[in-house]
Amino acid sequence: MTLLLRRSSVLGLAAGLCLGLAGAPAFAQSTLAPVVPKAVTEGSELKDAPSLPSRLAATSLLLDVTTAGERLVAVGEWGHIVYSDDQGASWTQATVPVDVTLTSIAFADAKNGWAVGHDAVILHSADAGQTWTVQSKQPELEQPLFSVYFSDAQNGFAVGAYSLYMTTADGGATWTQKKIGDSDFHMNGIFKAKSGELLIAGEAGHVFRSKDKGENWEILQTPYSGSFWNGLGLEDGSVLVFGMRGNIWHSADGGTTWNQVANKSTSSIQSGRILSDGRVVLIGLEGTVQISKDGGKTFVYAPRDDRAAMAALIQTKDGVIHVFGEEGAKTQTLTE
Repeated sequence: MTLLLRRSSVLGLAAGLCLGLAGAPAFAQSTLAPVVPKAVTEGSELKDAPSLPSRLAATSLLLDVTTAGERLVAVGEWGHIVYSDDQGASWTQATVPVDVTLTSIAFADAKNGWAVGHDAVILHSADAGQTWTVQSKQPELEQPLFSVYFSDAQNGFAVGAYSLYMTTADGGATWTQKKIGDSDFHMNGIFKAKSGELLIAGEAGHVFRSKDKGENWEILQTPYSGSFWNGLGLEDGSVLVFGMRGNIWHSADGGTTWNQVANKSTSSIQSGRILSDGRVVLIGLEGTVQISKDGGKTFVYAPRDDRAAMAALIQTKDGVIHVFGEEGAKTQTLTE
């Protein structure tokens, strides 16, 4: 299971099995019933427990980060959402109506953002991350959401365990659960290539690709049999996917063919960013930091001295790199 749980598992993600899919068959999605948020009454067993205020929120497990205008917003365990208006020097805890682990966050503009996580929860903020409301929550599914992406303030996607795939075309007022073919693989990270194609990095070496803004998807064959945790669209139009055992795979044709990128480390890679100077930086477990100066074709291994597990990173406008993981928010100095 690719469940991002408590500190004891510290972002540990299990390997999938290679099912040996060949080719890239295209699938039209079968649509299930739309998910419409339901009011929860006082005293109901389904009443959400809010995330409690904590002075340690910014130093506890944080799993993803993004920007809302110039504000930084990060999410993590216990429903923690923290934001910074001073480029990461200090953090304020947001008001959040749930206390489940939150795994991913995305903003469509400076005000409207979404966060997803366990219990298939989807949260929305209309005030740049200060306060949040529940748009959807389905604990009965027992399928956490791992990644969220919005192309604009109306159209978004959320993906998760056992091929959980949800879409909205109305800013999250309703979410529709869909099925991509007969796939049952965990979908771990959704991202966009520079060409505009959407890709999902998945379990057991699977990558999903849509050329029509998510209407239809195809399963892409990769030579790797382990799980990919996420991916990155590069400036030259190529893409990277990365994940277990330090695997990094590069495609120059949008995912049709793949080449493995050499890596001296076997530590799992969780996330990546393109810096303002064009360098590509990947980070992950055991303090792993991988740096590329040639658009992701080769990487230099430059781990953190503290070997802290990291799940996400971001570069602020002042050029400082911030990483997020088992010890909350930290700064990162690159040696390459």
